[in-house]
Amino acid sequence: MGEFVLLVFLALGGSALAGSVKIVNEKNEYLVESLGSYKKKLESGLNLVTPFIDKVVYKETIREKVLDVPPQSCITKDNVGISVDAVVYWRIMDMYKAYYKVENLRDAIVNLVLTQIRSEMGKLELDQTFTARSEINEILLRELDLATDPWGVKVTRVELRDIVPSRAVQDSMELQMAAERKKRAAILTSEGERDSAVNSAQGKAEAQVLDAEAQKKAAILRAEAQAQQEVLKAQATARALDIVTDKLKSDPRAREALQFLLAQNYLEMGKTIGSSESSKVMFMDPRNMISTLEGMRSMVGDSKNGETSSLNWELDKIDRHSAG
Repeated sequence: MGEFVLLVFLALGGSALAGSVKIVNEKNEYLVESLGSYKKKLESGLNLVTPFIDKVVYKETIREKVLDVPPQSCITKDNVGISVDAVVYWRIMDMYKAYYKVENLRDAIVNLVLTQIRSEMGKLELDQTFTARSEINEILLRELDLATDPWGVKVTRVELRDIVPSRAVQDSMELQMAAERKKRAAILTSEGERDSAVNSAQGKAEAQVLDAEAQKKAAILRAEAQAQQEVLKAQATARALDIVTDKLKSDPRAREALQFLLAQNYLEMGKTIGSSESSKVMFMDPRNMISTLEGMRSMVGDSKNGETSSLNWELDKIDRHSAG
């Protein structure tokens, strides 16, 4: 009998000793109640509790968690039905509040997220839900973090994962996108044709300008060449006249030869005029040859040095021959 009692005491002692030692893993925390009231929080490591009196009522990690929010039907501001799901990252900051301030913390967070998503989607039109996703994420993060603060929870990130309109809306959006693509293609085609026409017109205009400038330059060059040629001819004629004048002054026989040549050229010119079918011939009376020669002599001016010109010399020669 005594041995049995000893064994009972040893068993109870061992059980009490085992129940008084609690080992908590890293990043985990336990809540302990004593006789139904909150007593303390056990952190990671070796902890001792009162056997048969203290009781661990809540075990949870303080690491960040991922909450997968299921798809939820929402109505946008322009009365379009869409389905939205999200991902929420959160972690427990205060284990006491997470257990005693709300019942079933996870379900509470899910319902709160769904409510906030419906509320924010109802403020936006359909097109805005696709373009303003970053802004929606920031608003949801701010609102959820504020709402879960009394529960000892910190919401670190919210991401809208999929926004899916109804099938009818998707068909309408596809038709709209196809029409928009056709419109853009038509605009690009017309702009390309316009640019091509403008470039072609500009090219033709520039070519005409260049051609006109080239013709202008060519005409200027031809005129300058002709002017230089005339100047050179005039200079050559002046030099020739100077040479002839000097020769005539120094040699009387040269003067007679020149007069003979001029008279011969004069007669040849009259013969050519007379033989032309389209020309009119003026006949002079040989008896009035002297007066005619005098009239021609009066039309010829003196030379620069006051000396009689070569034409006057020729007329004098013809005058003497006529008189003889």
